[in-house]
Amino acid sequence: MKIKGINLKVISMRMKKPFTTHLETVTNREAIIVEIIDSDGLNGYGEVVAFSSPWYTEETVKTSYHMLKDFFIPLLQKTRIAHPNELTALLSKFRRNQMAKAGLETAIWDLYAKEQQKSLSVLLGGTQSTIPSGVVVGAKTIAESLTQIEQFLNDGYQRVKIKISPENDLMLVSEIRKQFPKLQLMADANSAYSLSEIARLQALDEFGLLMIEQPLAYDDIVDHAKLQRELKTPICLDESIVTFDDARRAVELGSCRVINIKIGRVGGLTTAKRIHDYCYRHHIPVWCGGMLEYGISRAHNIALASLPGFSIAGDISASSRYWEEDITIPEVFVKQGMIEVPTGHGIGYLPNKKRIQDVLLSEESFVL
Repeated sequence: MKIKGINLKVISMRMKKPFTTHLETVTNREAIIVEIIDSDGLNGYGEVVAFSSPWYTEETVKTSYHMLKDFFIPLLQKTRIAHPNELTALLSKFRRNQMAKAGLETAIWDLYAKEQQKSLSVLLGGTQSTIPSGVVVGAKTIAESLTQIEQFLNDGYQRVKIKISPENDLMLVSEIRKQFPKLQLMADANSAYSLSEIARLQALDEFGLLMIEQPLAYDDIVDHAKLQRELKTPICLDESIVTFDDARRAVELGSCRVINIKIGRVGGLTTAKRIHDYCYRHHIPVWCGGMLEYGISRAHNIALASLPGFSIAGDISASSRYWEEDITIPEVFVKQGMIEVPTGHGIGYLPNKKRIQDVLLSEESFVL
């Protein structure tokens, strides 16, 4: 690859509605847009999906920027790569910082796909021309949740995820099931429970949930295996799966029956695809998680979710779900619950440069 420059742009946009979990309420969303330029004038784009504060993982926008500027980009200035897969090994000398790594790596994947004149989906081995779209409800009250769900179903979404904790779980799920008895419903706990609350989690078995996501500690695999043996409802692991070996160990231990794959959380597309391939061989369903991201990261998610093992609708909603105006052309649209997988070179979406400029906080360029 003939990379000659990298641009970092920090942007911030107000969400159409605040997004609430028991850990945090997100009103404004910062992100870092990574642009890679080659000597032929082609551009690849990635997005760092860390939040402004470390409530989801230890990373933030500021720490990610520090890692990119002071460590990852200088290493690329000294080392040439021929394929995006090489970047994962190259950056492995630096521990964690998965979202910073993914922002750079996905930009290189987009550029590489354009250099190969292929869509990113095809390059990764995607087999689906459309993918099902799911949506997340992050409301403060049961009434707001019910209203949002009704609207999302009217918009054609096929699966709904709700945020639960011991303070709201049984009442919230019960009310949703009364109003929407056939809804494909899953619950995300974001580590709100402990093993002492097994009986409470068992009580959710009667509601026919698709899965309960990350009920126990964010870094746990062992206790989830104990819990899964006591539940009929499948456990899905999210925050616990940061590396390929995390996924392998979780499957071997029986810690879950489903895995959520987030490109940012696992350090990029190379590892995300490796986890997918392993789960596909072992008949473990996977789905693509969302990070309240902008259109560039959303486009990478679409390409990943076109792989054959993604059998559950992911958290890949329309741009209009979160933004008055997104940063890609076109924006991401959902039609009758499905999203078309782009066939153009790379991610298949162009940056909306005017919109990016309107929401720009800072930018910096680096020569390779």
